[in-house]
Amino acid sequence: MSTRTRIEHDLLGEREVPAEAYYGIHTVRALENFPVSGLRPHPELIRALAEVKRAAAQANRKAGLLEPEKAQAIVAACDEIRAGALHEWFVVDPFQGGAGTSTNMNANEVIANRAIEMLGGKKGGYDLIHPNDHVNMSQSTNDVYPTAVRVAALRLLQPLVQGMSDLQGALQAKEAEFAGVLKIGRTETQDAVPVTLGQEFAAWAQAVQRDWWRLWKVEERLRQVNLGGTAVGTGLNADRRYVHSVVEYLAEATGLGLARAENMMDVTQNCDVFVEVSGLLKAAAVNLAKLAADLRLLSSGPRAGIGEIHLPELQAGSSIMPGKVNPVMTEMATQVAYQVMAADLAITLAAQAGQLELNAFLPQIAWNLFLQLDLLRSAIELMRERCIQGITADEARCAELLERSFGQVTALAPHIGYQAASEVAREAYTTGRPVREIVLARGLLTTEELAVVLSPFEMTKPGIAGEKVMKARNQVPPAQGQGSQ
Repeated sequence: MSTRTRIEHDLLGEREVPAEAYYGIHTVRALENFPVSGLRPHPELIRALAEVKRAAAQANRKAGLLEPEKAQAIVAACDEIRAGALHEWFVVDPFQGGAGTSTNMNANEVIANRAIEMLGGKKGGYDLIHPNDHVNMSQSTNDVYPTAVRVAALRLLQPLVQGMSDLQGALQAKEAEFAGVLKIGRTETQDAVPVTLGQEFAAWAQAVQRDWWRLWKVEERLRQVNLGGTAVGTGLNADRRYVHSVVEYLAEATGLGLARAENMMDVTQNCDVFVEVSGLLKAAAVNLAKLAADLRLLSSGPRAGIGEIHLPELQAGSSIMPGKVNPVMTEMATQVAYQVMAADLAITLAAQAGQLELNAFLPQIAWNLFLQLDLLRSAIELMRERCIQGITADEARCAELLERSFGQVTALAPHIGYQAASEVAREAYTTGRPVREIVLARGLLTTEELAVVLSPFEMTKPGIAGEKVMKARNQVPPAQGQGSQ
């Protein structure tokens, strides 16, 4: 990179700016002040900022406030950024003071300098296009930055919502595939009553479906923006003609169905919508972690664990134990879930720390929200592709564990009584003998009756297993010559 510099001025004095840099003095000061994490703004936030600035230039031109030539240059510069150019010049650390002012000024300077070039000038020639007077015309960081965060969040949320739907579909496909695989259900990690493996996948699918629905619906709140509200939501220094058109231009450019908030002061100072979105992402993370833990437990083994299902074998699991394969995708998903939960706490704390007409901590909210959205989208896509779709059932192992358990005794209790069923369960536990064998040996039910009562269809649906057959048995009239005494 060249060592040549140019001199720029602000109210605090002057600074040298690299001659080739598209940013200016305000960004230089931010780089000096916030060398915190080494992170850069999210690409979707950069794209959204360019779209906000583009819409503002169009609205200002329509209102007669910005010369057409200047407006066109700003729009063209923004279009390049929207397409992915110049992102390397958005350099301010996400963890910054000023409620996003440094990032907004970074955007103003990059857009201004590119527009200056388009008009035949040189970087820093702000008499042609000024970062504040032209690019930031009719705006404040306090309406630009929150609006851009909402646009970026919507863009990141939509593929996540689709990913949730795809994950639900994958789980439902396994529900159908394993509908006839009978196994023992477990409560508190102890044998409970029989279920089908398909029913377990159906329950996971239903939880994911709720996540999909909640995240799809919350888009409605994110679409309400405060662009046009300027510093505190009152619209000071924004021409009414500009205010009435700027969100329309932004909605047209993004295709996101945006609308001007009914109360722009509310949207400027309150961040509860981001807390709501984060909370729903946390709920989705909880379900993802539960799913991952259940799959890990059911696939434990392969010889000394439960081993009712097999996860896809993806890589060697140990540098010392030959042949070991770990459930790595479920472990990845669990770590992602925990990180999403941690980010939710950061968002919660930052949102409640806002004071009066502005929340100074919106950059932290934005960074954590984008992190949540990115991580969850990637994790559920990988879980679906590299784990769920490749799961197979060990039907023999499912049948073995079901037969060895005494969970089937619950289905017998309505027919032989709780006390007799408890005695069967105790004998099965202490001797290891199958429940069927003990019931037959005690003469409690016949082989035919057991076959009905303990059938998969009877034990995994609502009602009393074998109720119709047992009623018919009890209604059979006494044999001839065996009347009541």
